[in-house]
Amino acid sequence: MDDFTLTSLRAAADLVHAQVPPTPQYAWPLLAARTGCEVWVKHENHTPTGAFKVRGAITYIDWLTRAHPEVRGIITATRGNHGQAQVRAATAAGISATIIVPHGNALEKNAAMRAFGATLIEHGQDFDSAKAEAMSRAAQYGLYMVPAYHDQLVRGVASYGLELFDAVPDLDTVYVPVGCGSGLCGTIAVRDALGLRTKVVGVVSAHVDGAKQSFEQGRLVGTESAWTFADGVAVCTPVQAALNYFGPRADRFVAVTDDEVAEAVRIYWQDTHNLAEGAGAVALAALMQEKEAMRGKKVAVILSGGNCDMTQAAEILAGGTPDVRPAHLRTKAS
Repeated sequence: MDDFTLTSLRAAADLVHAQVPPTPQYAWPLLAARTGCEVWVKHENHTPTGAFKVRGAITYIDWLTRAHPEVRGIITATRGNHGQAQVRAATAAGISATIIVPHGNALEKNAAMRAFGATLIEHGQDFDSAKAEAMSRAAQYGLYMVPAYHDQLVRGVASYGLELFDAVPDLDTVYVPVGCGSGLCGTIAVRDALGLRTKVVGVVSAHVDGAKQSFEQGRLVGTESAWTFADGVAVCTPVQAALNYFGPRADRFVAVTDDEVAEAVRIYWQDTHNLAEGAGAVALAALMQEKEAMRGKKVAVILSGGNCDMTQAAEILAGGTPDVRPAHLRTKAS
């Protein structure tokens, strides 16, 4: 794609860096001791919204205001980080933002979106139903529907890949959380633009593994429910455009359980004193699952966000795993 040339990606990074400083990548010695490999953590929990999505919103809203100067308001669906990023960028550009979230969404993410200036509406039980409602309201009220995946989002998100690969170009493997796919596609785009041989691995929840199944079967495969506390990767139906890009380019996918993700959150706290949200910890959970295969190698994990509700954080750090399923499902075997 023309938008994913190195020149274009560096121009997008310049646009991002005008608003958001580069985030650090650190090689943590306790993680190395735990895994048997050199582990670099890309700290996307250190952005102004606490997650990587802030990058793509900057490039997307910049494109939107130039391509559609008539737009006065946007609408989008989110579990939180995408919404915070879009509201922040839209408000800065003088555009109103309406956000649709599913019922039961993280309270502190909802509060953050409202604080950035969003009109926030709860609808449905998962991301996909919230997305359908957002599309309906876009048509009804003349709002511009911002998708969760778009080339202009990927260009901005790719800036974290540029920062990481510029700092550590000789990585063997990078583990990337996958929701709708902008992070995975952005990382791959930078890897390819730089001509590197690093393996890029997508990571999903074992409970919502549509992207993994789609990658392995070469066609869109959805899941029926999205019950995982790693809400940033709780996407039932993958995005075809994302699959078209990462399908032939990703190395493989790994699925991790909620118990593995909760343990990864605790490991991050013990070894780095960073608090990861569920989706932010899935990459480390995947590395822990594959640590024997990674022994002696140089590896990176994307800590994609740190927006964890305090109640969930307390439960996880006390040794538990949050169960976000409705009460009637909790009596059934997991």
